[in-house]
Amino acid sequence: MAAIGLSRIEETAPALISLYKTAGVSLVKHGLDGLRAAVYLVVDYSGSMKPYYNDGSVQALADRVLGLSAHLDDDGTVPVVFFSTDVDAVTDIALADHRGRIERIVSGLGHMGRTSYHLAMDAVIDHYLDSGSTAPALVIFQTDGGPINKLAAERYLCKAARLPLFWQFIGFGDPTSKQFDYLRRLDDLAVPAKRIVDNAGFFHAGENPSKVTDADLYDRMVGEFPKWLVAARSQGIVGEEWRPHGGAGLYRYAAPPRGRDQPQRTRTRQR
Repeated sequence: MAAIGLSRIEETAPALISLYKTAGVSLVKHGLDGLRAAVYLVVDYSGSMKPYYNDGSVQALADRVLGLSAHLDDDGTVPVVFFSTDVDAVTDIALADHRGRIERIVSGLGHMGRTSYHLAMDAVIDHYLDSGSTAPALVIFQTDGGPINKLAAERYLCKAARLPLFWQFIGFGDPTSKQFDYLRRLDDLAVPAKRIVDNAGFFHAGENPSKVTDADLYDRMVGEFPKWLVAARSQGIVGEEWRPHGGAGLYRYAAPPRGRDQPQRTRTRQR
């Protein structure tokens, strides 16, 4: 059973009904029906991303993530991190006001910088730890290129493997670009030599990501999540209380607090 029922989607976000239904089909297909989990969205705000903001691709991704999250989390919001050279904003998107939300957020942001994965990852980790939740979390991490500090990104991913966070990277842009070689290597980091479990996936949505069908996108978003859940439980990263109940999915959940509009987080971790 979905965390948020169809009737609430019809009332608060009727434009997302089709996405909501398609996401539900994908979750059933991957054995995740009834799952309760936090969902995060991380979006690249570097200069090369400007066309994807202008053509609505980022808003379309946000809507799709909301459609998925409604099955997993009952608060109707998704925390969102915008990043470039630094963290540009930590805020949220919600069912009730999803239309044009991305445009409203970026209108208040400054210069579009470069690409620092590790700072965005740090913001997600801070948010999750501050929440006090022990729920598994699916982090949808969108970017159109490799990071400026590759070593830091790898270090953060490997350390984060001990947390109940799964990082699903999505590439926008030319699939043949060498910019994405790093993400492919990150996806294949050795287990357990580099990290305790495989806590990341990567797929490319191409130069026209909005043209990827909803069904295909959802299948790719959640396709590696079940395998990670099994591995995370076996390592004690996800508690036994999150074991599927009667084949209907994970049955216990503590939601993280809503995101907050803020230009930058105060961090205590070493970079």
